[in-house]
Amino acid sequence: MREEWNARAREDANYYVAFGRRDQSTEEFFSTAADVLRDLQREIQRGLPSEGRARRFLEIGCGPGRLMKPLAEHGGEIHGIDVSNEMVARARENLSALRHAHVHTGSGSTLDQFATDSFDFVYSYAVFQHIPDRDVVMSYLREAVRVLKPAGIARVQINGLPPTAKAYTTWEGVRISGDEVRAFAREQGIQLLALEGLETQYMWATFRKREAAEPMGRVQVRWITNARSSEPVAPLGGPFASIALRVEGLGESADLNHLDVRIAGVPAVPSYLGRSENDGLRQLNVPVPPGTVPGVAQVTVNGGAGKVRLIPRPIQIPRVVSVSDGVDLLSTTIRSGTVKAVIEETDGAVECWFAGQPLPGVEVFCVDPRAPRHEFNIILPTELTAGEYQLDLRARGRSIARPRITVA
Repeated sequence: MREEWNARAREDANYYVAFGRRDQSTEEFFSTAADVLRDLQREIQRGLPSEGRARRFLEIGCGPGRLMKPLAEHGGEIHGIDVSNEMVARARENLSALRHAHVHTGSGSTLDQFATDSFDFVYSYAVFQHIPDRDVVMSYLREAVRVLKPAGIARVQINGLPPTAKAYTTWEGVRISGDEVRAFAREQGIQLLALEGLETQYMWATFRKREAAEPMGRVQVRWITNARSSEPVAPLGGPFASIALRVEGLGESADLNHLDVRIAGVPAVPSYLGRSENDGLRQLNVPVPPGTVPGVAQVTVNGGAGKVRLIPRPIQIPRVVSVSDGVDLLSTTIRSGTVKAVIEETDGAVECWFAGQPLPGVEVFCVDPRAPRHEFNIILPTELTAGEYQLDLRARGRSIARPRITVA
C-alpha cells in the first residue's frame, strides 16, 4: 500500500485524494471537502466536550491534510496518520501554520503510536475503500475503538458494496457488509449510532465508546415523516423509501443494535440514531424493509408506536444525474477519451449510441443498488477529432437522454 500510494502522491496527490479533476489548485482541492466536513461536524456534536481546546481528534488516512486543516479549528489538538510518507510530507507542508496539528507515517494496519483512551473523535473518509485486505480494515476499526476516550465518537466510511470482485487492490478495496459492521459493534460492546448508505461504496458508520444496552422505560413515538422530506408518507422502494421518527424515552446507552423496529409488523433495520435534542426527542431513521405493502402502517420501536402511510414504489424513470469527462469529473469537456454518465432509476441495462451505432466499450458500475444508481464509463471512438457531438443513451430500446459533449 505504501509503495502504490507514494507513486500516486508523486503523480498527482490532490487528484487521487479528491478525484474530481487533474492538477487541482490548492484552493480548489481544499474546497472539495465541504460536504464531508458538514457530515463530520454533525457527529462531533454528539456529546463531545464543548470546550474546543479540550478535544483531541485523529484522522486515519489523512492524505495531504484536506480534512485536518478545516477541522483543526474545532479541537485543541489534531493528529493524522497515513501509510504513505509522500502524503505525510505534503500534509506537513499544508498544515505548517497550525502548531496543534501533527502528522504521522503509520504501519498500514495499526495505531500503535497512540495511547489507549486518548482521542475524543476518530474519523476516516474514502480510505478503507482502498484497502484490499479485510483483516487490515477490521484491525483499524478495533484500533479506533482502543484509542477513543470513554464516550468518544468514531465516524468512518467503508466500502459496503456487495462482494462481487474476485480480487481487491489498493484502488478498489475490500467490501465490508452492514451485517459485519453491526456484529463488530456487538463484539466490541460499543454503541452503533449510524449505519448509512448500505450496499454502497460509501457506507458510513458511527460508533460511541460506551456500553450499549436496551432502552430503559417505554419508548414513545411523537411523529413520523419521510426521512428526506416533511411529508408523512414513504414509497416502498427507491431513494425516498425511508422514514424519520422523533422518539422519546431512548436513554443515552441506546443504539441501533438494541432497537426492535417494525413497520407493518415487518422487522426493519434502523440506519441512524441522532443525539438528544433540547426537547428530549431523538431522530431515528429507518429504511422501509422489503415485504411491506401499501396502506397506513403501524411503526413500533421497543413498545412505542406511530403510523405512516406507505405508497407503491413509483415507476422507474431513468434520470441522467451527470455527464462528465471520465477522468476529470468536474469537467464537461472530454479530454480523456472516455465519458462518465451517472444515471438513476435504472437496472444498468443502458446502451450508448453514437453516430447511429452502439458503442461497444461501455463499463457499468452500480454505486447504489437501492436508488438504484449506476455509473457508465463510455469509451469514445479513437478517431474522433475535436468538436461537439451528441450521445444517445437508451434503455430497453428507448432514448432516455441525448446529451451533447465537447471533445477537446
